[in-house]
Amino acid sequence: MTAVPEWMRPPRIEGWFADDLDHLPEAPRHTELIDGALVFMMSPQRAWHGRAVSALLLALSEQAPAGVEVEREMTIRLDERNRPEPDLLATKAPYYEPDRTFYLPDQVLLVVEVVSPESAHRDRTVKLRKYAEAGIAHYWRVEDEDGSPVVHAYEIDGPTRSYVPTGIHRHELRTTKPFAITIDLNRLVPGRKG
Repeated sequence: MTAVPEWMRPPRIEGWFADDLDHLPEAPRHTELIDGALVFMMSPQRAWHGRAVSALLLALSEQAPAGVEVEREMTIRLDERNRPEPDLLATKAPYYEPDRTFYLPDQVLLVVEVVSPESAHRDRTVKLRKYAEAGIAHYWRVEDEDGSPVVHAYEIDGPTRSYVPTGIHRHELRTTKPFAITIDLNRLVPGRKG
């Protein structure tokens, strides 16, 4: 039986709280908090995932209007028991703060999750629901469809605080929400040139 490192033991019976993540220097990169439980990326990341995230970061950053910043792998403090880390997020001002470790939902315009095999369930169901309940207006889930990126776009329905699908984008993503964006999806990953 393998002993659990002391830092992995919850500090209280109720589990972990969002602010606890800032006090876990031993935790691996990309540690998230979902319903009071720590979630870490345990398997190696696929090159497809890394390329898709990097290309989307560049495309969104180039098209973001003044007052919108695009960040990679920053947590969002949804509530005291949930602090997921999306692959990308577009945020409103305030601008760069060097010691920032998270954003609040009202600062986030768009969350992007690029699905990997180990995160598929969380990205397709758990995070979809949690981001909507927190009031984040737009959610994109990027899937690998035979090597090509496909973006499933959602927008929040205010009265129900749930997402409604606004489109499935193959080859090209063109939208005006949360800002005007056009992305040639065929060029996001190598070998997919149209």
